[in-house]
Amino acid sequence: MITVTNLSLRFSDKKLFDDVNVKFTPGNCYGVIGANGAGKTTFIRILSGEIEPTTGSVVITPGERLATLKQNQFAFDDYPALETVIMGFSRLYEIMKEKDVLYAKDPFTEEDGHLAADLEHEFAELGGWDAETDAEKLLMGLGVDKSLHHSLMRDLPSGDKVKVLLAQSLFGNPHILLLDEPTNHLDYKAIRWLEEFLIDYPNTVIVVSHDRHFLNKVCTHMLDIDFGKARLVVGNYDFWYESSQLMLRLMNDRNKKKEDRIAELQSFIARFGSNASKARQATSRKKMLDKIVLDEIRPSSRRYPFIGFTPEREAGKDILYVENLCKTINGEKVLDNITFRMNKGDKIAILSRNDLARTTLFQILSGELEPDSGTFRWGTTTSQAYLPKDNTAFFEGVQLNLIDWIRQYSSDQNESYCRGFLGKMLFSGEEALKEARVLSGGERMRCMFSRLMLSSANILILDEPTNHLDLESITAVNNGLVAFKGSLLFASHDYTFIETIANRIIELTPGGVVDSHLPIDEYLEDEIVQARVEAMYTQAADRASA
Repeated sequence: MITVTNLSLRFSDKKLFDDVNVKFTPGNCYGVIGANGAGKTTFIRILSGEIEPTTGSVVITPGERLATLKQNQFAFDDYPALETVIMGFSRLYEIMKEKDVLYAKDPFTEEDGHLAADLEHEFAELGGWDAETDAEKLLMGLGVDKSLHHSLMRDLPSGDKVKVLLAQSLFGNPHILLLDEPTNHLDYKAIRWLEEFLIDYPNTVIVVSHDRHFLNKVCTHMLDIDFGKARLVVGNYDFWYESSQLMLRLMNDRNKKKEDRIAELQSFIARFGSNASKARQATSRKKMLDKIVLDEIRPSSRRYPFIGFTPEREAGKDILYVENLCKTINGEKVLDNITFRMNKGDKIAILSRNDLARTTLFQILSGELEPDSGTFRWGTTTSQAYLPKDNTAFFEGVQLNLIDWIRQYSSDQNESYCRGFLGKMLFSGEEALKEARVLSGGERMRCMFSRLMLSSANILILDEPTNHLDLESITAVNNGLVAFKGSLLFASHDYTFIETIANRIIELTPGGVVDSHLPIDEYLEDEIVQARVEAMYTQAADRASA
């Protein structure tokens, strides 16, 4: 158990947290949510002891072990993957190393024997004899191939490094588990495995995530951080969202009735206040008026941008034809025999175990790369707009404020129009004069969506459109794409995003594509489809090793 009492944190003149009191108990999973800048990650770091609060305390039940998800992928480059996982249980790992040193001693004294016996006893109590097996199970569950378990971390693909670090935090069933964005860079199978793992986890889990499906699956409570306060709500993310919206509507309705009553009393006082026969009634009503207090509805610090895509013209029936596309990058064949046809109204989610394959396909279709072989053709009535995963080139070194930046993509050069458009994207007043090169990741993404909206394209190509966005912006983008009347190709690790938008799934494998019109949940659960996917990956691996 972990108890937070009267916690506050102040940076110079800004108070990030104020008088936070909350208790995290075993058997529950707590999702930490809040607007960008609310302090979610900071709160996790306070709980882990990395940051000292200004006032208050964080107390962990004595004897309980706390584990956090490490974010630095390069910190363990010199260690094998399996050993890196075991390092998550620091005391167990220390004993393993002490034993190795002790048994290597020559001569081995009687005192060494006593020490070895003590270490072996503690080692057994901590589950040391099953350590390697348990670590392997975690890695296999997350999808790290057994052939990589003894490889150095520096030699692993980036996606597998993330999985190893996640397995490290889970290893040894810590009493308190702190996870900051655990689903980032995970494939869907790994995310689903993690969901099932946490659902059955008997101890305390505290997680920060922008993945709404993940929060809904694993969380028993939501901790809402807003205005420096932390409010604990029983239930998952959807329950919190719906209940908060309902509460706001109820309070507004209640206040509307009070406002109507106030107006009625004021009208009576104005009409009869000077009438001697009605003076007593008017005085009575004035006293009633004074007693009516409108409930304070404190607006949330969360702000939702407006995101809507309106094509300049409707596309015809011919949208996109892709035939036998192949592409090799740095000696790795990332696309091989990619063939499909895109129909009018299709909203296609592109899946792949290799993120580079998805990005490469999008770059080819948007004209940024040339394929090694194969062809593609866009319909004559189509117009395309592309959101790249890496938008650095649009901002770094750009000496423009946001008004001038947005002007580059707007047919209307009027400043008031540009300001109005930026206002919809939460850049109001002086914020519209910010320089483009100093924007945060989330601000850059909102600008990129502005660019997309101004294009008025009827085909959108989006590579990880939820990256760097907070939950509010993700919701706005999600709703905007659901309402979009054109066609869409996109890649995302956000399950809810795919679930609510896509009407078709195409998975890029080393041996070609698997094309399905199933919803994402049915696609992942369909044994025939998944067997076909596995076969295509296996055949490609066999060809590569031959």
